[in-house]
Amino acid sequence: MTPPPHAPPAQLDSDDDVVTLWGLVIEGYLATHQGLMDEIAERFGLAPAPFDILLRLVRSPERRMPMTRLAHEAALTSGGFTKVADRMVAADLIRREPCETDRRVIYAALTDHGTEMADKARAACAEILRRRVLAPLGPEAAAGLAETMRALRAANGK
Repeated sequence: MTPPPHAPPAQLDSDDDVVTLWGLVIEGYLATHQGLMDEIAERFGLAPAPFDILLRLVRSPERRMPMTRLAHEAALTSGGFTKVADRMVAADLIRREPCETDRRVIYAALTDHGTEMADKARAACAEILRRRVLAPLGPEAAAGLAETMRALRAANGK
């Protein structure tokens, strides 16, 4: 039986097979991520960076995080993060809080409105991912994909 045209090659003997495999990973990720971000923007008016920041903060202890760490985790430059944070402060999603023990540290903390928005956006994100990832892959393949990506992050991360 011939595998369907979208199936990955059984063996990765040639350079083209390896490059094609990686291209499929990237294309699948980009299509899924774009669909997720489009739905989040439509429902909540959130661009990717503020959405990511809200999710990180809502899952953090005390729903706050040092701004330098948050910028690093969100893969934003210091200047880029400052612009996003300024817009999020203006939208009453976060506030800046000084650290009680270190004057050099400023926290980004969710406001009540930010917490409400983050909770709603997180629930919507989970619903969208169930539809866009879990439904097409099934729970076992989705868990395998997560484990695979965790292994790649460990092998190639800093």
